Amino acid sequence: MKTLCRMSSALIVLTLPLIAMAGAPTPVAAGAGLGTFNALPAAGVASPLVEKIRAATEQFKDINVAIAAGFVQATPCVSGPNFGAMGVHFVLPSRIAGGVLSADQPEFLIYEPLLDGSLRLVGVEFLVLASVWTSQHPTGGPPALDGQLLNYVAAPNRYGLPAFYEIHVWAWENNPVGSFADWNTHVTCTHQPN
Repeated sequence: MKTLCRMSSALIVLTLPLIAMAGAPTPVAAGAGLGTFNALPAAGVASPLVEKIRAATEQFKDINVAIAAGFVQATPCVSGPNFGAMGVHFVLPSRIAGGVLSADQPEFLIYEPLLDGSLRLVGVEFLVLASVWTSQHPTGGPPALDGQLLNYVAAPNRYGLPAFYEIHVWAWENNPVGSFADWNTHVTCTHQPN
């Protein structure tokens, strides 16, 4: 019980920087229109994982629905070091603490800022802390989501988090380098508010 309390306290402390960066959640205009989704695997059929995520996140195309569900802004718009971007990440802190990987429960929703000031849903990110994964799966290997292995990010890292596993899924915007790549050349931070 003591270990569980310490772990819960530690996870709350880990999510505080994410929430602090968010400020108070305020409703904003939903994105006008959807991006085209054309990233198809070699077989020419949309990935079953991408389709599951689209079905699970359809409601969050309206950012106000995401905010009402408890998602808070965790980052400004994140640009790639050499090309592309990720976008603005909104996190549901309770999912970080949960350590569950499920296609219908992404930890992050990712939005692209548009010229009119609205945000457009472009993808999601799944994240599980390495220590949580190891404690829940002591004899298992690295985490996978419907057959897609997550990427390991060691500590220290630019996010200030302990070591974790993550995967991006570009469910609402085509990504020329793949549906599960970190950076998307079709996403931009050009219209991020100052």
